[in-house]
Amino acid sequence: MKALCKLLAALILGSASARSGTAELVTVRPADTGAALVNRSMGWTLHFYSNVPTNYGSQLDPADTVDDFPGLSTVYLRIPWAYIEPAEGRFNWAILDTPAQRWIAKGKHIALRLTCSENWMKFATPEWVKQAGAKGTFYQFGKGRVADGGCWDPFFDDPVFLGKLDKFLAAAAARYDGNPNVEFVDIGSFGLWGEGHTFMSSQQDQLATQKNHVDLHVKHFKRTQLCISDDFAGHDSPGLHFPITDYALANGVTLRDDSILVQPPPRSWYHAEMAQAFWPKLPVVLEHEHYGGSKERGAWDGKLLLKSVEDYHASFMSIHWWPRILLAENREIIGQINMRMGYRLQPVEVTWPVNVVIGKEFEVRSTWSNKGVAPCYPGGFPALTLKDAKGGLVAVLSDESLDVRNLQVGSATAPPTTPHVSRFVVGLVAPITRPGTCDVFISVGDRDGTPRVALPLKDDDGQHRYRLGTITLTAGN
Repeated sequence: MKALCKLLAALILGSASARSGTAELVTVRPADTGAALVNRSMGWTLHFYSNVPTNYGSQLDPADTVDDFPGLSTVYLRIPWAYIEPAEGRFNWAILDTPAQRWIAKGKHIALRLTCSENWMKFATPEWVKQAGAKGTFYQFGKGRVADGGCWDPFFDDPVFLGKLDKFLAAAAARYDGNPNVEFVDIGSFGLWGEGHTFMSSQQDQLATQKNHVDLHVKHFKRTQLCISDDFAGHDSPGLHFPITDYALANGVTLRDDSILVQPPPRSWYHAEMAQAFWPKLPVVLEHEHYGGSKERGAWDGKLLLKSVEDYHASFMSIHWWPRILLAENREIIGQINMRMGYRLQPVEVTWPVNVVIGKEFEVRSTWSNKGVAPCYPGGFPALTLKDAKGGLVAVLSDESLDVRNLQVGSATAPPTTPHVSRFVVGLVAPITRPGTCDVFISVGDRDGTPRVALPLKDDDGQHRYRLGTITLTAGN
C-alpha cells in the first residue's frame, strides 16, 4: 500500500509539474547561426607588416579594412626597431598608429612584434645603437658570423644594447601597455625575425640571454598579454617542458608557434605538446607559413591547418599572405576553423516563466556550452535584459554566479554542457516598472550587464543582446 501511495503521489506531482511547465514556462533552444564571431582574445590576425614593411596588408588601399574576411579580429604589426626609432629618442610611431587606427575604428584590435634582427636588412637594430658602443657581429644568413658585410646583430647580452633596448621598450609600453586596443605583444627583441633563435644568423642562443629579454618585456608590459615564440626552445624539438618556455609561462607569457605548415607532413608542426601547458590558462597564437611558400613546398593542407587549431587549442591564427588570395583559395576551411578557433559560447536551452510578478523572485534555467577549442579567457557573466515595445530597457538582470570562463571545452561533435539556475527580481523598489509584455534578450558580458561577447545567435539588437522571446510582467498584490 505504501509503495502504491508513493507511486500515486509521484504521478500527481509529475502531472502537476508537466502542467506547470506547459502552462507557465517557456523553453527556447537557440540555434547556432554558423556565423564567424569577432571577440576579444581570439580570431584571425592579419599581417599588415610581416617584417618587410611592404608585406602584406600594407598593400591595401587606406580605406580597405578587409571586412569580407570572416573572423578577422586583429591586425598584426611586425616590424624592425630601426623603423620605429631611426634616431635615438626620435620615434616614428605613425608607422604603427596609422594602420592601427583604421581597424580600431571598426572595433578590431592590434598586436605587435618589434624586432632587432632581420636577414634582409643590414641594421634591424638601429645603427645608432652600434655607434653608441654596442658590441655585435655581422653574419651571413645560414652561414653564421662573418668579419664584415651582410647583416648586423648586436650581442644580445651586451649592456649598451640592453640599455638602449630598455629605454625603447619603456617608450613602447607607455603607448601600448594596458591599451585596450592591443591584444598581445610578442617578445621579439631576441633572435632572427624576433623568433628567439640565432642558429641561422649570429649563433648566440643562450638561456640566460633569452631570459634577459623575457624579463625586459615583463618589466615594461605589465598589463598587456605577452607572447613567446616556440622557437626560443628550438624550432624542431618536441616535448612538453623546456626551461625557457616554462620560465615564460611562470611569468604570465603565453605561447605562439610560427611554424605551422612550414614543412610537409609528417612534420607540419612540432610543439602541440608544449601548448598543453599554456592553453588552459592563456590564449595560444598560431602562425602558418607564408601561404605561397607553403604551397610551393607541398606543405599546405587546409585540413591540417584546422587540425593545428584543434591540437594547440588555438585562439588566434594568422593571415600570412595577401588576405583575399588566402580567403578565395581556402574559404571552406576558414569557415570550419571559425566554428572552432577560440571560444564559441552558446545558450543551448533557456527556460523562464511566461508570467512574472513585479518585485517577486523568479527562476531562469539555462544550459550553456563552449563549442570552441579554448576557454573564454576574458570571462563574462550571462544577463537577461527585458525591453518594452519601444526598445526601452525595463530590466537588466546580470548573474554573477556563472563565469563563462569556467565552461569546459571539448570535441566539435559533443561539446560539454553546463546547466545553471539564475534567480532574478524585476522592479524591486525602483525603477518604476509597469505591467505588460516585454521582449527577452540574453547576453554575456560584464558584471553590470554590459554585453561584450558576440554569440552565434540570431536577432542581435546591435549591442550583442539576442532576442529569445517574450515575458509578461504582472502587478503584485
